[in-house]
Amino acid sequence: MAEFVEITRGFYLEGLLVDGEDVWFTDVIVGGVHNVRTGQTVLADRTMIGGLLMNADGSLIVAGAGDIAWANPESGAEGVLASGFDGVNEMRADGQGGMVFGTIDLPSILKGQKPGPSSIRHMAADGTQSVLRDGLTFANGLSFSPDGKHLWFNESFVAVRAFPVGPDMVLGEMRTLMDKTDCDGMALDSHGNIWICGFASGELLCLAPDGQVLDRLALPGKACTNLRFGGADMRDLYVTIVDPVAAQALADGTPLTEKSSVLYRTRAPVAGAPMARTAFTLG
Repeated sequence: MAEFVEITRGFYLEGLLVDGEDVWFTDVIVGGVHNVRTGQTVLADRTMIGGLLMNADGSLIVAGAGDIAWANPESGAEGVLASGFDGVNEMRADGQGGMVFGTIDLPSILKGQKPGPSSIRHMAADGTQSVLRDGLTFANGLSFSPDGKHLWFNESFVAVRAFPVGPDMVLGEMRTLMDKTDCDGMALDSHGNIWICGFASGELLCLAPDGQVLDRLALPGKACTNLRFGGADMRDLYVTIVDPVAAQALADGTPLTEKSSVLYRTRAPVAGAPMARTAFTLG
């Protein structure tokens, strides 16, 4: 097994963002967005953060309950980018200044109830929004193919999906790459292959765009919520490991009392693909 170095611990680590020397992470229970290198925390009271992006001006775009927030770590400015959602989970820049993101039924989750349907939505750089697909079981990891012609999507509790992307970000017919009920976070490598983690899996899977399993990487824990590539050569791989017992407790609405979740770093067998930034006008 690859060597994994423990970076930090928490109750349930989820959102990850690697931008240059900075590694940002979230703990959905404690709240806040935390910088490993500097120790800085922004949006300290914001909980249930499952997704992070970097904007062109250096601000963080932050998912969570009710709205999509932003915070500039340098200036200290904060604000709301978009509101009117029950919850927002993973997000991914679209390469044109905007982003796609998944909505989730956070109120039901926090009550320990079965959540209602999810959707995939798009927000253009000018703030214009559209619903790309609704009626989904649970929206999670998202990535665009290198040419922008396909959107890869983790529909948690069901499968890893793929959509062709047409003009104006219209999604074509959905196809299944792999049946995987615990699919969670997602990242792409430099070859355009898809790395998938699972909230009940002790390994990462590397899938080709046709769904073929190309590689498996054993993890130092029984479950993983997110993964990101970074480092000068993009071969530093960061993963957030959780205890499946804690995941079930979170789903049941039971309070977590033990810091059993760990952020690790290891060396990946392949370089990751860089993540685009959004270009929203903030403030």
